[in-house]
Amino acid sequence: MIFVQCQQGTEKWHAARSGVVTASCFREAIEVLSKGSGKRKAGDPSLASDRYASDLAIERISGKPMGAPVKAWVLERGHEMETLARMAYEVKTGYLAEESGFVMTDDRRFGYSTDGMPEDGLIEIKAPIDSQKIVTMWNTQDVSEYIHQMQGGMWITGRKWCDFIMYVPDLAPVGKDLFVKRIERDDAFIDDMVEKLVAFDKRIEKMVETFRKAA
Repeated sequence: MIFVQCQQGTEKWHAARSGVVTASCFREAIEVLSKGSGKRKAGDPSLASDRYASDLAIERISGKPMGAPVKAWVLERGHEMETLARMAYEVKTGYLAEESGFVMTDDRRFGYSTDGMPEDGLIEIKAPIDSQKIVTMWNTQDVSEYIHQMQGGMWITGRKWCDFIMYVPDLAPVGKDLFVKRIERDDAFIDDMVEKLVAFDKRIEKMVETFRKAA
């Protein structure tokens, strides 16, 4: 495990992630089509998966992030919300969960941005602005959208659990500003996911080879 001490959104953080398959995109990376369409058949990589692989292939050549940088106000809000969420979580649970940085596998191919590493666990913080998503989370407590990211974080860091946190300070008057749900490590899920991620990484490397071939 390789650890890079950095704050999310900084140049150092962007540089560390360049060309790395990150846990926030694990679900997208291994996504396949449920049914065929045109030349694509069921089980083929989705268009989103292909696009992500292409981006990473170019990043591995250039050493720089692809695409437009995240807007400053988005980064500022995200960091502010994460800081407040972390404080609220620490008060509620008694765990210390200081922001840690970016963690990679030893081959630097897969990585995870840590929101905090309390004891033998992790925390994954979300601060949505979509009101429907907020209501749905409180009603269903369904965190399946983030399972690949959390299980991926546990795989890379070796941690045993991950506390999913949704922070909505506007709901503080009714005591619903902090939603916390613990997800335990699932080794069977991780083994299956990692097998698919390795296959995804091979697709990236094939693209890199294609780019580097002499015309």
